[in-house]
Amino acid sequence: MTTAYAPMFAAPAADAPAAVRDAHGVVGAPRVVLRLEGAAMLLAATVAYAHVGPGWVRFAALFLLPDLSMLGFLAGARAGAIAYNAGHSYVGPALVAALALLGGHAAALPVALIWAAHIGFDRMLGYGLKYATAFGATHLAQNDAVRTHAQAVAHLHS
Repeated sequence: MTTAYAPMFAAPAADAPAAVRDAHGVVGAPRVVLRLEGAAMLLAATVAYAHVGPGWVRFAALFLLPDLSMLGFLAGARAGAIAYNAGHSYVGPALVAALALLGGHAAALPVALIWAAHIGFDRMLGYGLKYATAFGATHLAQNDAVRTHAQAVAHLHS
């Protein structure tokens, strides 16, 4: 028996069996829980920022900064997925917070909190980490336009 492994940033291929394509992304109660986790992170990071942050103007000015990582898609789907995921993973804000708290760089803590709040906001809205197959293919779901395109391509090849 042969087991095929998908590349790190790949969503199911358009010619994959329908059950595999349709199962791509989280559905049902787990999806609701993941969205609630995003809302909880947004709330927690925003409340923490209120206690340590230098003001709401900075919060507003930096809140959408992680979305600049979408510019990576100008270099292609794989580069875009890597750039987007680097800007939308909790690893980045966790490292910046650790630097702030353990490295004596207190000014970095508000940045980490804003970054975490942004990611929580995106997760609450259902935006997930990207696969390199298409901008709309994420770990939380594949948007309908991407799914429809994948199904059309699969139909053409059948």
